[in-house]
Order: sequence, then C-alpha cells, then structure tokens
Amino acid sequence: MTAAHLPLLEARALRFLRQDEPVFGPLHFQLHAGELALVEGDNGSGKTTLMRVLAGLLHVGEGELHWRGAPLERHACQGEIVFLGHQLGLKADLSPRENLCMAAGLHGCRDGMTPSTALREVGLLGYEDEPVRQLSAGQRKRAALARLLLVPATLWLLDEPYANLDRHGIALVNRLLETHIASGGAALVTSHGAVSFHGGEPQRIRMHA
Repeated sequence: MTAAHLPLLEARALRFLRQDEPVFGPLHFQLHAGELALVEGDNGSGKTTLMRVLAGLLHVGEGELHWRGAPLERHACQGEIVFLGHQLGLKADLSPRENLCMAAGLHGCRDGMTPSTALREVGLLGYEDEPVRQLSAGQRKRAALARLLLVPATLWLLDEPYANLDRHGIALVNRLLETHIASGGAALVTSHGAVSFHGGEPQRIRMHA
C-alpha cells in the first residue's frame, strides 16, 4: 500500500481495561485523510476513554494503534493530533489571544491563519483580550475551537464538541468539520446527534464493553 493510501490512524483489537475490567473493546477501525468518524455508544460505554487513549492521555490496555502505517509513537505525531475534550485546555487567567499565541508557539500556525484571524472566524471579535475566566461557557468553547483553526493538526479528536453551544455555535462546529475534512484532514467525534455533515456519510464506530 502506498503512503498516500495508508490510513492516518488504525486501531487493531484495541481494548482498555480498568482494574482488569474491560471499559471498551476490542475495537477495529481505520481513519483515512478526508474522513470523519462518529464514535457512538451509550453513556458509560467508553467514548471519552477512547478519545483520551487516542490523544495519549491514557495508555493502551491491549491491542495496537498505528499512525501512517507504523506503530503510533507520540513524539512522531507531535502536533499532528489535537484533542478537544470536556476540559478545554485554556488558561483561565490568560485571554483567548494569549492562549492561542501559546498554542502557536508550540505547534505553529496554518498557512494564512493568525490568532486574531482564528478568533474572528469563531465569533469572538471584541473578546480577544478578555480573561478566559470572564467569558461564558459558550465563548470559552469558541476560544478552544479557534485553536483547531490555528494549529496545523491533521487529526481532530473532538469529545462532545457541541456542549455549551447555541444553534449558531453548533453550525460553526459543523462548518469547521466540513472545511477540515474537505482540505484532507480527519476527525473523530463523539456526539449525541448534533452532527450535520454534508461531505458524505461518516464512518461510525460503535462502542461496546
């Protein structure tokens, strides 16, 4: 298989155990560039745990993870995978602009994108320099979404990205996803039904313990 046709991410018999009890798995899936996958399952089925394993925040219990055809090594894909979870990864005493400048310093910026441009794209014009702790829950989520726009990550891991967003924010997430997928990126998303994706039928990963 040529490099162009290799999956970005592949899980082979992936399982996670907590105190020797299975949380999920075994899971088998491949995600290629230009693909969106929806992670589905009941509450407690391990959706968030899976995302944290893929993000490197939890160790693989059993099975294998491959990135671009090779065993996944975190240093090899540094900056290529970005995780947005319930904890947004924002420093509360810094402004959205300062948070994005820190992200840019660590991972760089997409071509033509700056912290100010990203914040404007997500509707935070006028709030760029307010401390994050003074923003509403929806505005904080938008600041975190701006980080997705800013850094040149290939794979987005989005755990309930629609939480704390109004209908305009939900539409924003869907628009960001469509643009990212159309430009050759990939995404895994957990959601309770807010996804409205017009780029083709997404792959579905069903969680089971």
